[in-house]
Amino acid sequence: MVEHIKAQVMDAATMQRGLRRIAHEIVERNHGATNLVLVGVRTRGAPLAQRLGVHLEQIEGYTVPVGAVDITLYRDDLKGRMSRPMQATDIPCSLEAKHVILVDDVLYTGRSIRAAMDALADFGRPLSIQLAVLIDRGHRELPIRADYVGRNLPTARQEQVRVLVQEVDGSDAVTILAREPETAA
Repeated sequence: MVEHIKAQVMDAATMQRGLRRIAHEIVERNHGATNLVLVGVRTRGAPLAQRLGVHLEQIEGYTVPVGAVDITLYRDDLKGRMSRPMQATDIPCSLEAKHVILVDDVLYTGRSIRAAMDALADFGRPLSIQLAVLIDRGHRELPIRADYVGRNLPTARQEQVRVLVQEVDGSDAVTILAREPETAA
């Protein structure tokens, strides 16, 4: 199979606007930012959580604690094999009596978010867990929905949504990749 970019759906500026809008929605829903903790799902959710933290500080004048969680050991599709190296989980404060905003790049089947919630349970019992995603592409397998969405992006199952972030990939973009069979020359 050969992958090619079918469409670029977000550039750096539209990603920034989407995150700023999500930050405003978070402040409105939670009546401020003083009782929040942002936790990004590694790999690309962590830098997005950092960016949301910057926006929240600009809006509210309050520094929201930001952490990251590695869900590798909690995934249900990796039984008996490790497909990627583990990264550090960094929870910056107690989650007790806090509203945790879980941040990820793409919401697809819901399985990664279920794994992230399982991982967070090891760090205490928050008042609530809310979900912020840059892209919601549908195709849920579990009853999980995002509270905050940068962009809803209907896709076909065979397509792939690729989120690039400056901190990991050297640029910011969201593209849809299509897979086509290789043709014999």
